[in-house]
Amino acid sequence: MPTNFTVVPVDDVKEGSNGGAPEEESKPISLRKIFQDKKGVDNVQEPHSEGEDDQKESSPFINGEQDKEYSYEGKNMALFEEEMDSTPMVASLLNKLAKYTNLTQGVREHEEAEDGVRRVAVTVPQMGTFIGVYLPCMQNIIGVILFLRLTWIVGTAGILGSLAIVSMCCICTLLTAISMSAIATNGVVPAGGSYYMISRSLGPEFGGAVGLCFYLGTTFAGSLYILGTIEILLTYIVPTATVFKDNGDAAKLNNMRLYGTCCLVLMALVVFVGVKYVNKLALVFLSCVVLSIMATYAGVIKTLIEPPEFNVCLLGNRSLKNEMFDTCTKREEDQTVFTNLRDLFCNSKYPNATCDEYYSLNNLTEIRAIPGLLSGVIRDNLWDNYGLADTMIEKKDLPSISPLVSSTDKDEHYVLRDITTYFTLLVGIYFPSVTGIMAGSNRSGDLRDAQRSIPIGTILAILTTSFIYISFVVLFGACIEGVVLRDKFGDSVKKNPVIGILAWPSPWVIVIGSFFSCCGAGLQSLTGAPRLLQAIARDGIIPFLQVFGHGKANGEPTWALLLTVGICEIGILIASLDNVAPILSMFFLMCYLFVNLACAVQTLLRTPNWRPRFKFYHWTLSFLGMSLCLSLMFVSSWYYALVAIMIAGCIYKYIEYRGAVKEWGDGIRGLSLNAARYALIRLEESPLHTKNWRPQLLVLCKLDSDLAVKHPRLLSFTTQLKAGKGLTIVCSVLEGTFMTCKKDAKTGEENLKAAMSAERTKGFSHVVVASNLRDGFSILIQSAGLGGMKHNAVLMAWPAGWKQARGSLARRNFIETVRETTAAQQALLVAKNIDHFPNNQERLKEGTIDVWWIVHDGGLLMLLPFLLTQHKVWRKCNMRIFTVAQMDDNSIQMKKDLQMFLYHLRLDAVVEVVEMHDSDISAFTYEKTLVMEQRSQMLKQMQLSRTEREREAQLIHDRNTASHSATNEKAAGSPPDRVHMTWTKDKLLNERNKQREGMAVKDMFNMRPEWENLNQSNVRRMHTAVKLNEVVVKKSRNSQLVLLNMPGPPKSKKGDENYMEFLEVLMEGLDRVLLVRGGGREVVTIYS
Repeated sequence: MPTNFTVVPVDDVKEGSNGGAPEEESKPISLRKIFQDKKGVDNVQEPHSEGEDDQKESSPFINGEQDKEYSYEGKNMALFEEEMDSTPMVASLLNKLAKYTNLTQGVREHEEAEDGVRRVAVTVPQMGTFIGVYLPCMQNIIGVILFLRLTWIVGTAGILGSLAIVSMCCICTLLTAISMSAIATNGVVPAGGSYYMISRSLGPEFGGAVGLCFYLGTTFAGSLYILGTIEILLTYIVPTATVFKDNGDAAKLNNMRLYGTCCLVLMALVVFVGVKYVNKLALVFLSCVVLSIMATYAGVIKTLIEPPEFNVCLLGNRSLKNEMFDTCTKREEDQTVFTNLRDLFCNSKYPNATCDEYYSLNNLTEIRAIPGLLSGVIRDNLWDNYGLADTMIEKKDLPSISPLVSSTDKDEHYVLRDITTYFTLLVGIYFPSVTGIMAGSNRSGDLRDAQRSIPIGTILAILTTSFIYISFVVLFGACIEGVVLRDKFGDSVKKNPVIGILAWPSPWVIVIGSFFSCCGAGLQSLTGAPRLLQAIARDGIIPFLQVFGHGKANGEPTWALLLTVGICEIGILIASLDNVAPILSMFFLMCYLFVNLACAVQTLLRTPNWRPRFKFYHWTLSFLGMSLCLSLMFVSSWYYALVAIMIAGCIYKYIEYRGAVKEWGDGIRGLSLNAARYALIRLEESPLHTKNWRPQLLVLCKLDSDLAVKHPRLLSFTTQLKAGKGLTIVCSVLEGTFMTCKKDAKTGEENLKAAMSAERTKGFSHVVVASNLRDGFSILIQSAGLGGMKHNAVLMAWPAGWKQARGSLARRNFIETVRETTAAQQALLVAKNIDHFPNNQERLKEGTIDVWWIVHDGGLLMLLPFLLTQHKVWRKCNMRIFTVAQMDDNSIQMKKDLQMFLYHLRLDAVVEVVEMHDSDISAFTYEKTLVMEQRSQMLKQMQLSRTEREREAQLIHDRNTASHSATNEKAAGSPPDRVHMTWTKDKLLNERNKQREGMAVKDMFNMRPEWENLNQSNVRRMHTAVKLNEVVVKKSRNSQLVLLNMPGPPKSKKGDENYMEFLEVLMEGLDRVLLVRGGGREVVTIYS
């Protein structure tokens, strides 16, 4: 409901005043923006205009009238007035939190939508511990396995083995309930049960994986309950209703499939029509369960007085099916008439008929099916009695004479084992009977005090059901004959359920009660599973499930129900309760495992938000529960366990790579932080060995005016060089102050992340705001990274616009970056024409990566091509290494030595030694140097201040004027009006064109006076750059990539303006170039 906050001045309050005071006495304040619902916001008008915010700051202290007009949270709170919009007053906040309500999914709101009547909202749910948690857990825990399989498990595994099975499973659920109680009491748990708890504790990946496992478990539980319903129907209620009349196993399975499918469709229609009918029948179904349990206890007590009149007929020591006969004798009492039993084993009714040999050799014995509690039968049922499929159930202490030639013709008259039994199979079949402990947490929205009710109700329900199961195991073994216990379907007691013949007053109490119990449990599964899937789909963590988040207008998950019915049909087609039970055991055990893991992780991390009200937990209990769950998974069925783990793993990886990014403050993130902290501390303990060295890149990106990445191919090249390994930090610098540019910095960082995602660059992004680019780059080079995870190489693009008139700043920034990386002992990679580099989708069919190894840089030049060829873009490129030999070097020996060096480095490359002979410096070199120095002079003068330019212009004027003294006197009186610069850009270009045009006809001798004035050091450097460029272009013009040693900048800053020109000449005529400057350490080694 919309909540309007009205603040009334204390002095103006009169007796009887309330929240409905006139508007002129009290006005709403800006806090309503925070606390009003969406519907209420549209109906509220702003009481003040745009300019009012400017007056607020001074009005309470200057103008008393304005103070009355603009009301706020009390005059004592004026100090916090400007923060009211973002930080509400505590009183208002507590008032809103006290009214927090949380509807459970699929209960109240769906009923209201179906009825078309809007009920009055109840602020505080009224369900307590008993009704809201205890009874739902009891209903979900006690089910089909108790009525249809527990007696068989006791007879097969024995009392001791059954107690071990029950104890393991109950302890597992109890430990899980303790962990669940800790999580459920650590804050408000909305409706969603285990999925919500796991996903918010372990993150969306684990939450989605376990949530789907829990969904599949709940869905297969529906199949289990439906198969149990049909088994009760066709075995005990209407045995003649079978469609397939054959007595074989195939006909039985087909009948289960047919009736199970019909029952599934009928239940799905009931759920589709309205969940309210299922909820209203829940109490009826629970009453059936309680009545059946009470009837069983009553039957046990009755055995002390008078055992039931149910007998079992045994031929020799073999148990017989007693459907076709009434008397367990070969002849009637007068010994003249044969009984119907003889007809089963003989080929005719006459005395001379041929009978089965075993029938002839053995006598018939009739014993009580339920000897009673004091009969001592408990001694016979203590130990296990496992057997193979299709073998007869026998009473070991009775005599039996086996025929010489065994025959299987009459085996259908004996009670046979339908499956091979062993301990681990029984564990998988029994475990579904202890599931359902999440029922209370699923209804947390309906509880008056969920943080108190969930632990108490769930643990009490588990203790109660554990007592029921353990007591039933002991009582069944103490009251019922062993051959009857091992009779799964009650064939030896006239097709009655074994637990039914023990119950009082009639077996029909168990039959009807278990039938409705299974129906109700199946409906509950078909109701809960679609809503669980809908909750997962609406979270948006699994993209392909989003369609199942939609439903009818009232919120009913129609599409999720259809998928649930489809998956449930798979379990129906299996048609065997014993085969379906281990499947859902796997999924529930997987869910419980992660509940324990979530509690253990949160406890060990000791996150500040981990403050459960339930205090009786410990991480050792959670780990014990987790280990027990994992053990039970593999004990029950190791192949089902592997399949369940694979399904959860695939879902986890799918969410990790394709799912939506969610931040729920999960424990896995805290675990990652702890692991990262530990690893960073360990990394700093010892220096990095050469074998572990790999380029940890700091990528300096440039953002355009729209704050988008200017060179996205730089990120592509980073991906190709790193292949997702090692550290990558993508950074950029914005000029300004952080207070004025923080929004731009955030936008730029988001754009960096988007570009990294598009180019599949795995790493970190960061945007720094600094007063100038130079300071920003310096900060990044010095401080990027953390501890042992710091970058050791810097990657940047070549500043292509450095020659422009305003490019001096770019030139200085670049040169200073080179100097700082060298001083920091970091490698530097500079990519020229980065926009021409291939993207991640291109595949270079052929070509070479040429390495020009001129000076030793620690082996980085040879390591980089190897790393590039590991990526699919460069995989088909061959590596060539060129080195330069001087006049005094032995080229042949150099080639052999280099080949041997590469062999020891395990690198495959073609080696070539290039000889560079000493030659005279060409006129072209002098010309290049002359133009370079002229341009440098021009740039220097363009950077002078106004006073310096005036002084320069005056000196030039003095040198070209005859009368120096007169001019000086005139200049001293008044400075010149116009400034004439020695060089301009146009003058430089014109002069360069004139010189190039005149080179063909001008006599070289006449130009030598100009060359003699050049700096000879620059001439030699230019000569090296020109000659080396000629060789590189000749050999590597058509290569896919050229790697060159990057010469260092001059130690004196006087030559900075020429350094860029040398590098430009060195790379002239080449398309893709990577200049490499080592970090001053060895990065490759020949040792293993």
